[in-house]
Amino acid sequence: MIIKAHETMSAKERVRCTFNHEKTDRVTIGYEANGAIHSKLLQALNIKNNDNIALLTTLGVDYTGIGAPYTGKLLFEEIPNRQRNQMEGAVMRWIEHETGGYWDFCDFPLQDAEAEEFYSFPVPNPDDFNYDTALDHAKYISKNLNFAIYTGGAGTPDIINSNGRIMGMEDVLCHLILEYEPAMDFIHRRADFQLKMMERIIDKCKNYLDFVWYGEDLGTQHTPMISMELYRKTMKPIHKKFFDLANAYNLPCIVHTCGSSSWVYNDFIEMGVSGVDTLQPEVTNMSPQYLKQTFGNKLSYRGCISTAGPLAYGGVDDVINDVKATLEIMMDGYGYHFAPTHAIQDNSPVENVIAMYQAAHNYGIY
Repeated sequence: MIIKAHETMSAKERVRCTFNHEKTDRVTIGYEANGAIHSKLLQALNIKNNDNIALLTTLGVDYTGIGAPYTGKLLFEEIPNRQRNQMEGAVMRWIEHETGGYWDFCDFPLQDAEAEEFYSFPVPNPDDFNYDTALDHAKYISKNLNFAIYTGGAGTPDIINSNGRIMGMEDVLCHLILEYEPAMDFIHRRADFQLKMMERIIDKCKNYLDFVWYGEDLGTQHTPMISMELYRKTMKPIHKKFFDLANAYNLPCIVHTCGSSSWVYNDFIEMGVSGVDTLQPEVTNMSPQYLKQTFGNKLSYRGCISTAGPLAYGGVDDVINDVKATLEIMMDGYGYHFAPTHAIQDNSPVENVIAMYQAAHNYGIY
């Protein structure tokens, strides 16, 4: 059981004030988890019938996402013993491990591809989505549930990672460096589709949205994945279109950035980004101390509770101490969204996950 903090604000008020660095009753709370630990949480908290809304409410989560379902024809053939992403064409296989399993990318369809393969590879048409369904979902949440609402996610536009799922990471990095025209044409076609789809969702649901979520993994555990020069030449112009879209509707946008990514945050700030997400504290220049000392309140921050730290490898007391230490730094000046650094993994003991969220309610009070 989670004993929640006393609340004097709605989730919408709390989220909007956090993006504005205004005082709230408590920190906002977010949640992502793999399937196995998610199921264990449902069971441990005695939540029946896989009621995900009940779980989010029990944990005190403040926001949920909406999107427009795809209504077009199948773009890619299914492959036996594989899972195929119909929006990307990426292929995955199931990998089992001692605590569960996961879908891992493989068989990269545009790896070592010829020019014509790039030009002919399907990209969805933004007309082939039901935007009315997105609006209906937003209206339902606003009327019936205490959640703020976002659209987008870590995969938008996610130039390196999402295209790496299709052509392989080595290929996408080489194509960016060499500016190989067929591959760059494909990258821009995918980004243009995502941008047009996002614009139609935002315009349709603008009266209900509280923020927009984007993503781009830009770092390894120790260093930037690409140079600043390459980022500014090939990727920043694409990112700016997405950030401009959110800003045009006066919506804050937060960007998911795995790995050592703070090297690009000043450029994000320049382009009007409101917040950054993930914030793995164990990697270079991503600790709570570094982020607050370097960027202060120019950004709001989501994450910092490592899924590769005490949550997975410590005990309950270790988790509580980690949460307390993180909150002490990140709550200063407001603007902190409490969340794990990524989806909570299957190797995290369920009692640790419950302790993490209980600690947020115990110590995340302003």
